Amino acid sequence: MKIAILSCFYPYRGGISQFNACLYGELSKKHVVKAFNFKRQYPEFLFPGKTQYVTADDEAVPVESESLLDTANPFSYISTYREIRAWDPDVLIVRYWMSYFAPSLGYITRKMKKHCKVISILDNVIPHEPHFFDAPLTRYFLKGSTGSVTLCEAVSKDLLKLKPDARYTVIQHPLYSHFGEKKDRTETERKIGLRPGMKNILFFGLIRAYKGLDILLEAFGMLPDDYQLIIAGEPYGSFERYQEIIDRIPGKDRIHLNLKYIKDSEVSEWFSVADLAVLPYRSATQSGISSVSYHFEVPMIVTDVGGLKETIGDRGTGLVADEGTPECICSEIIRYFSTPAIRENCIANIRLEKERLSWKTFTIKLEEFIGSL
Repeated sequence: MKIAILSCFYPYRGGISQFNACLYGELSKKHVVKAFNFKRQYPEFLFPGKTQYVTADDEAVPVESESLLDTANPFSYISTYREIRAWDPDVLIVRYWMSYFAPSLGYITRKMKKHCKVISILDNVIPHEPHFFDAPLTRYFLKGSTGSVTLCEAVSKDLLKLKPDARYTVIQHPLYSHFGEKKDRTETERKIGLRPGMKNILFFGLIRAYKGLDILLEAFGMLPDDYQLIIAGEPYGSFERYQEIIDRIPGKDRIHLNLKYIKDSEVSEWFSVADLAVLPYRSATQSGISSVSYHFEVPMIVTDVGGLKETIGDRGTGLVADEGTPECICSEIIRYFSTPAIRENCIANIRLEKERLSWKTFTIKLEEFIGSL
């Protein structure tokens, strides 16, 4: 098949680009694949982080692509459609994760649907931080899809609320396997500047309000002195609200902050020193962080929101807090560390998941779904 993928690729950075690069690489083993990229993903004033792009030391793997789509320039919607149409793919795959992209991607998919199958891979149908305009914009986008792939059942439910007749399949998020192997814990703790011999809790990834770092900080303040909290990731917006909590809770000297985007070559360091990853999210669908945790065999504690219980709790790869409160998170952390069998069972189940959640399996299921349409 000739497969076009329209989404963000190198030099854009982050989990979406990493996913697309892995998908591109796996599909290219059997098909002719071309990447169509954004010329401008967001206007800078709408982007809450420091930069949308890889920097000189990120060491991200380049993917050859054609940069065409400027989401803020409707004239580029037309030219991007024409370029994809001229390439004449059998299938167009589009990633969708927030309603801002609905006008640009929806215009192109609705036009391309007349000429080829259009598959939307839906990270979210309703964003984590919703707005009144999300539903109508997403409905507009969905009309351009022949079929949709969701990464968990929670997203499927959201999809059917907006498009009850949607043709879709659920294929769980594959594992990120390009971050290398675990490093020596003792040496890495020394390099990072951590106290040795502590119970290390990791909060990893972009820091956004819905991810509940404030909940974890409050929970950490209730833990005994042999716990250490590692926060590694770039804040989207001000970190001030979190710093205020850190300044007033007990144990602030046992909180290690690394408030920057973590480049690919450094990811292994943070997971090599972690005993446990905590995802105290207020809302969620699935999480790419869980895929990284699986790769490094680090169990998780998550809240019972979105697809986290389905993809982690039900699989036995971590614990699920009944409520997203500091007290519940604290209780689950203590339970995990006080019961060695929990850790052993979680790691055993993670190893089973690592066999199941390969990129090869993902693309085989994707091909089967495309063939069914």
